[in-house]
Amino acid sequence: MALFTFGEIISLIITALVVAYIFTGIYRPRIVSIEDYYKRSRWKVDKEDFLFALYVAGPAVILHELLHKFVALAFGLNAQFFISPFGLGLGLLLKIIGSPFIIVAPGYVGISSLGNPLHTFLIALAGPLTNAVLWLIAYLVLKNKQVMPRKEAIFWNLTKIVNQWLFIFNMIPIPPLDGSKVLLGLIGLF
Repeated sequence: MALFTFGEIISLIITALVVAYIFTGIYRPRIVSIEDYYKRSRWKVDKEDFLFALYVAGPAVILHELLHKFVALAFGLNAQFFISPFGLGLGLLLKIIGSPFIIVAPGYVGISSLGNPLHTFLIALAGPLTNAVLWLIAYLVLKNKQVMPRKEAIFWNLTKIVNQWLFIFNMIPIPPLDGSKVLLGLIGLF
């Protein structure tokens, strides 16, 4: 059995690209001329800005979902990543209208069965724990590396912030967030 279906690979690529677009604008190079100012538009996507957003937000979202899948597979369960058209659409809509809020709910991992409470707990925790690890890595890089180029410092700082918020938000114990499944698994253990 293949680790990924062709549909999953396409879904993951689409998810990464849409998430990058949603996060485009979190970093803006310095404006050095009036031409730079007028070149910037909410409707025009700068390639450098898009790639920067892809490098920051892509791993945060994609690795989060993949860890749910890998932990489920490790328990012998069938698991597949699916795009959420509503989640992607809502994120895109908020981006297009210039909302100050970002919603990132691009997809989910469908699991054949939840198994026992320990499986439920560990599968649900795997995604947010991934964000916690990425948050910690970024924090340690920023803390221990005294001098770095401005863009690198911005990358690590945004990586820290994005993963911090994804961890905190996903651990809220309200369905369908991961925190509700973590809590459900914990309750089932006792």
